[in-house]
Amino acid sequence: MGAFLRRVRWKRVLVVVGLLAVLASVPWVWVRTSSAPYRHTAAEVPEAPVALVLGAGIRNGRPTPFLAGRLDVAADLYHRGKVEVLLVSGDNSTPDYDEPTAMRTYLIGRGVPERAVVADYAGLDTWDSCTRAKRVFGVRRATVVTQEFHLPRAVALCRSAGLEAFGVGHETSRAWAVTTAYGHFREAVASIKAVWDGLVAKPDPRFLGPEEDGVTRALRD
Repeated sequence: MGAFLRRVRWKRVLVVVGLLAVLASVPWVWVRTSSAPYRHTAAEVPEAPVALVLGAGIRNGRPTPFLAGRLDVAADLYHRGKVEVLLVSGDNSTPDYDEPTAMRTYLIGRGVPERAVVADYAGLDTWDSCTRAKRVFGVRRATVVTQEFHLPRAVALCRSAGLEAFGVGHETSRAWAVTTAYGHFREAVASIKAVWDGLVAKPDPRFLGPEEDGVTRALRD
């Protein structure tokens, strides 16, 4: 009798674990499936007025290799004529850490005209960058640029923020296999917050501020 009860308890535990695993996978599935039709290569992505380039860290005032990869993709889109303006969105929460300026300087060094690069200094996470692009900079249609493993979540969040968003990713698995594998794992966890931000709460960005016309002026010029 005791052995039978133990087997029943273990079966219940396994059922609960299985249900939790299914529930945990729902956000990841939403992120992947909702963004799938809008993720493209640089050659195939539809044209859009703006590329939204998401920050990925700086060291000694210069972009990290992952951020440099994103910026190279964005510069390529500009030179292909796929976008007209690059909105670089990153962290400038302290005076000695200025991600957008480093991004802007890098792009200008890659042949993108100064007038075509606009900086968002309060893109503290993916949701903030997406919603600020819409609410602060007035962007309606954009191509999001980030790493390929981050792209599904970025596109899904930007579309949830009201942007007609597409996405092009920087491929990293060959050069940084371990870091890329960790990135995929992190994205699975981050997709839970993405569902909360993009479908449930839709919070204001941490720094909203007044509307800015930098993108509008750049497109007009």
